[in-house]
Amino acid sequence: MTNVLIIGATGSVGQVTRNYFLQNSNDSLTLMARHTDRLRNLNADREHVIAGSVTDPAILKQSLAGQDVVFAALSGDLPRMAQALVDGMDEAGVQRLLFISSMGIYNEIPASVGASGNLDSNPMLSSYRRAADIIEASGLNYTVIRPGWFDSGNDTDYQITHKGEAFGGHDVSRVSIADLVLRLAHDPKLGSRDSLGINRK
Repeated sequence: MTNVLIIGATGSVGQVTRNYFLQNSNDSLTLMARHTDRLRNLNADREHVIAGSVTDPAILKQSLAGQDVVFAALSGDLPRMAQALVDGMDEAGVQRLLFISSMGIYNEIPASVGASGNLDSNPMLSSYRRAADIIEASGLNYTVIRPGWFDSGNDTDYQITHKGEAFGGHDVSRVSIADLVLRLAHDPKLGSRDSLGINRK
């Protein structure tokens, strides 16, 4: 059994990942979100809920206690959140961080997929890139996950690309992201200190 902290548990990726872990593992889940009233059908034997922001040091310290893996699917001031995570995890001695970013932050999307989605053409990605840079400069055992546009498909037919490789496709299901997170959470060497693109094959 692995102790997994899901930060952003009420977001679309966080919710799907939570349910995927409940259905496909026996892991213990800590669900952290600013608005925990949105969490439904809690499993009292396997789930614990903490309300608050990742940028609140006291809340983050409480959330990190006893965790093996942190999965962060966040929105907002991502660089600030990434720095708070790195600092908090260093202090708590938790090493494994799985962090959702976005395709295009390295200008890795080829024209055949849609180069307009790259950072050079889409300044909105700059905060995703700065957050990834903060995490990559840390001493954590991180994996930055760069999904394509995620949808509600039920497939897990996905392709992984590494930093420095061309991105493989435009879309991906949230279930595919959850499957990758589950694999990464159970194998500390998989994707270790790497940035993985994920897209539907």
